[in-house]
Amino acid sequence: MAKYALLYRGGGGMPETPEEGKKIMAAWMTWYGALGEAVSDGGAPFGPSLSISADGGRAPNAPSGLSGYTILTADNLEAATEMASGCPVLAGGGAVDVYERIDMEM
Repeated sequence: MAKYALLYRGGGGMPETPEEGKKIMAAWMTWYGALGEAVSDGGAPFGPSLSISADGGRAPNAPSGLSGYTILTADNLEAATEMASGCPVLAGGGAVDVYERIDMEM
């Protein structure tokens, strides 16, 4: 079994009311519950960010940049992508990028 990083882009932003926040959190908890032990790191949302270029320049990332992550354990990339297809960020118009983590020996 390998580990896969789910990187979220977009997805509706912060809830406008406490009730909306509870509804969104319930959707995430339901999804995580369905994934069970495949979730090895529930991750977190991302806040403001900067990009650094080779010349040392810094610039804010676009608002549609990465918005959070989760780490899953799955048999293969297709299985991890199938698990990602139920992610609540998709309901908010966002997207999920799925990457296999490559173990490095040092």
